[in-house]
Amino acid sequence: MRNTREEHQGGGCGKMPGSPSKGHGSGRAKEGLIPYKGVFPWLGEDVYVAPGAWVVGDVHIGDRSSVWFNTVIRGDVNIVRIGRETNIQDNATLHVTGKKYPLFIGDRVTIGHRAVVHGCVVEDECLIGMGAIVLDGARVGKGAIVGAGAVVSPGSEVPAGSVVMGVPAQVKKYLDQEEKAQLRRTAEHYVGMARRYLQAELQQEEIRVRGFLG
Repeated sequence: MRNTREEHQGGGCGKMPGSPSKGHGSGRAKEGLIPYKGVFPWLGEDVYVAPGAWVVGDVHIGDRSSVWFNTVIRGDVNIVRIGRETNIQDNATLHVTGKKYPLFIGDRVTIGHRAVVHGCVVEDECLIGMGAIVLDGARVGKGAIVGAGAVVSPGSEVPAGSVVMGVPAQVKKYLDQEEKAQLRRTAEHYVGMARRYLQAELQQEEIRVRGFLG
């Protein structure tokens, strides 16, 4: 994998993948969204944030994305930008490094359970496997897979369409068209899951209101 440390010096990460469209904005009140230094998280349309998840500070999450149970996303000392139809699964940790490494995650990305993604760039339609770690200044190219438990070293680059595994992560193969399509289907599955959870929340709220008024 190519080292990309120089590309990230001074916080310059290039064009942000997956910039969210206009949505509810920073005024949206929801449990688990916490301001930091007066900056609130920003949610696009139909974003699901599960109970027990925490989203802090300068974090933007694009339309139809989801943040699952006990995940922590901290945009405190730098910014976090997450694209559309991306799922951040249970117990994941997303963080940044002050003045140097923000975090950019693209569209239709899957971040697996217990993954740690820190101050890096993850391009569109990637999968970061369960328990994987992606460190400061790294870049995961479009449609790549970081295998479960792998560690992507600081400043390194995962080639687009590749599968990397191990500690440190090394390229093992390149995805064929069917495998790339499966990544998109995984993202679509989580969009549907998030929609159903949002509907269940609305139903619970309606029941609560009816009970209060009744």
